[in-house]
Amino acid sequence: MTESSDYESVQVFIGVDVGKDTHHAVAINRSGKRLFDKALPNDENKLRSLISDLKQHGQILLVVDQPATIGALPVAVARSKISICGRTCG
Repeated sequence: MTESSDYESVQVFIGVDVGKDTHHAVAINRSGKRLFDKALPNDENKLRSLISDLKQHGQILLVVDQPATIGALPVAVARSKISICGRTCG
């Protein structure tokens, strides 16, 4: 995967609020249409499936609120599936 900062190409924005057992993911497109808004198990296959399903809408940017520890799995899956992965600061 190549990190990219070409945010103009992003068509789908996924925000993940991570937790030990489950995460909550929300995905919207550029026009603000909600494409996904559900609890998501902390499971690699479920994360891969979500990203694969959303790729049909275009380039994805995934942002995780805690990229270390409990957020490491979503970050790793995203980096293997998409070219832009971000994290919140603060």
